[in-house]
Amino acid sequence: MVSGGFRLDLLLETAYLARSTYYYQLKQLDGHDKDKEIKGEIQEIYYEHKGNYGYRRITLELRNRGFVVNHKKVQRLMKALGLRARIRRKQKYSSYQGEIGKKAANLIQRQFKASKPMEKCYTDVTEFAIPNSTQKLYLSPVLDGFNSEIIAYNLSTSPNLEQVKAMLDQAFTEEHYENTILHSDQGWQYQHQYYHQFLEDRGIQPSMSRKGNSPDNGMMESFFGILKSEMFYGYEKTFHSLEQLEQAIIDYIDYYNNKRIKVKLKHTKISS
Repeated sequence: MVSGGFRLDLLLETAYLARSTYYYQLKQLDGHDKDKEIKGEIQEIYYEHKGNYGYRRITLELRNRGFVVNHKKVQRLMKALGLRARIRRKQKYSSYQGEIGKKAANLIQRQFKASKPMEKCYTDVTEFAIPNSTQKLYLSPVLDGFNSEIIAYNLSTSPNLEQVKAMLDQAFTEEHYENTILHSDQGWQYQHQYYHQFLEDRGIQPSMSRKGNSPDNGMMESFFGILKSEMFYGYEKTFHSLEQLEQAIIDYIDYYNNKRIKVKLKHTKISS
């Protein structure tokens, strides 16, 4: 019986509450919460990363801070705290304009991981549109498959050849590269003579996804998905100009490279 003369089992059944949950909550009210410190850390990490970290990344960050904890406990505590990671939305820009130039074989074959820096690199273009501007912004990055770092990028209001030229010059500064692959889709930029000549002059092997097969460029697709879900989707109306959006993208790439935890790399944070 509980206060008021009602049977506990009837109250729990009426409230659709498990007996174990009832006693757990009662314990938290009556006594010291042994998870108080870790809950505070979880909330701090969650809000520091603007709700973009799920339980796996929060678990890794907690371990970086010296906590011995597994992901299942973090998942349970996040649920109790009402914390959920933001969900990604998909929106794909395509630069494919047919077979207008030179294509390349798919050398990656979805084997994305690299054993050393600059062994497997990836590129693509994505589009940003905001209500407060009639223009759009295009991001063209190069991602290193060894550690998922963005090693070069260019932002432009037009996805033209000059954008790709600037990106290539920034990414590949050496005169020659040994066993380096640059993978892309079949966009017109990557079929252009200049693109292929640039790679050939530096010993870089071009590689291309099959037509209409986004998963063939999975690492680049993943980066774009993370980028947009964490700093763009849901925030479109907060950008009052393209210049403000451009600075937000620059800031995010710096955060992504230097602070955001890469789950596959476990405790490692990318350093520039």
